[in-house]
Amino acid sequence: MIIDIPEGQEPIGYVWGDMVPGIGMAAANFSLSVYEHTTLGLREFEAARLRIAQINGCLFCLDWRTERDGDKVEEDFAGAVTDWRTTEVFDDRTRLAAEYAERYALDHHGLDDAFWARMTAHYSQHEIVELSMSIGSWLAFGRLNHVLGLDAVCVLPGH
Repeated sequence: MIIDIPEGQEPIGYVWGDMVPGIGMAAANFSLSVYEHTTLGLREFEAARLRIAQINGCLFCLDWRTERDGDKVEEDFAGAVTDWRTTEVFDDRTRLAAEYAERYALDHHGLDDAFWARMTAHYSQHEIVELSMSIGSWLAFGRLNHVLGLDAVCVLPGH
């Protein structure tokens, strides 16, 4: 960790809350809202979230599995996300969520008309905006935690 944490302080709470309360609390609320207010299906949500976690290398994010009403994705889902191009366990929406997450993070200038035609055939405009905001949250905050070395001690508020 590259940030000095005072003795007895919880690293995430200290960095996000005490160091930059005006920014950190807003970021934490945005991050939590992605989970609390999503309308996306669990599999497409987790496919996009895990693909960003894989790209960011965030240790906590890689281990985290979103739970909804007691349901989580299957144990080998992360492996399917890695192989999103060829896996046979994804439907079109789930595969597109993983692809969009990867391209959003690594090649956002390459999101061409052919890609958007596939996206709009499977996702409403509302869902595209929601997925875009969710991916942006995971990309920014997972990367922030990894870059600062907080990801090994990360605990999401409220979980």
